[in-house]
Amino acid sequence: MRRLSTDLHGFHTALQSVFGPLDWWPIADGGIHRFHAPGDKAGSRNGWYLVFSGDVSAGCFGSWKTGVTTYWSSRTTGDPLESNLIRQRIDQARLQRDTELLQRQATAAASARQLWDGADSADPQHPYLVAKGCPPTGLRQCDEWLLVPLYHAGEIVSMQRIGLNGDKRFLGGGRTKGAAALLGTIAAGEPLYICEGWATGSTLHAATGAAVACAMSANNLLEAGLHLRSRHPNSPLIVAGDDDRLTEGNPGRRFAHIAAQQLGCGLVLPPWPVDAPLHLTDFNDLRQWQAACI
Repeated sequence: MRRLSTDLHGFHTALQSVFGPLDWWPIADGGIHRFHAPGDKAGSRNGWYLVFSGDVSAGCFGSWKTGVTTYWSSRTTGDPLESNLIRQRIDQARLQRDTELLQRQATAAASARQLWDGADSADPQHPYLVAKGCPPTGLRQCDEWLLVPLYHAGEIVSMQRIGLNGDKRFLGGGRTKGAAALLGTIAAGEPLYICEGWATGSTLHAATGAAVACAMSANNLLEAGLHLRSRHPNSPLIVAGDDDRLTEGNPGRRFAHIAAQQLGCGLVLPPWPVDAPLHLTDFNDLRQWQAACI
């Protein structure tokens, strides 16, 4: 029991090094356990872990929201038998994690398709569309929520919902990695833009007439680009990045540069006039500000 307590303490410390202070103790039964990750929306349980105990304890933990997984074992060893046991435990944990992830994604995809099939046409006067100056291209609506379908391999896999005040929510458990919302028709030989948010994509589509894939986050630009390039190798990609000038590290610009470099494709960023306010971050912000200045 003393060793088990020590091992669990080490696992608990590893969890807290990623998630911050946690007021509960992990259960070492080899099953997946979910928990509320500090900083996430109240009531959500995006955090998960599983841990095995024994002569050598091992496990893994992560967040369904970020997709990041961390593997852990109670100690390293030079004993080949113990090393093999650790590998087996971690492989078992990885398999269980992957199975659970696929189950959650399949459930979310089914919910997204059902929601989409039962939705109405989007109201062009929806407050979010009016504020962004965008038509409801590619959207539907359920009650006050605009529905933005996310596609992967040609299928709807998840959904973003946008409320009257611009509040954005994704379906719990839905796939986001490599997925994107699409505007326009992707055609061989024609450019395909990849951006972050839907309003930015709508702005680019209106300005260029080109197809646009909205990756929904800066850190998904590369994954969405890799997937789209595999499906549309003859459509030249162009990353259209955000420019988060007031955010430390400017993640919009940084991830856009990384994606363009890894994809070997073009990169465009908002061409800010010298008097553009610093709080503007994307192509839609720029267009709306310029329209207001006329």
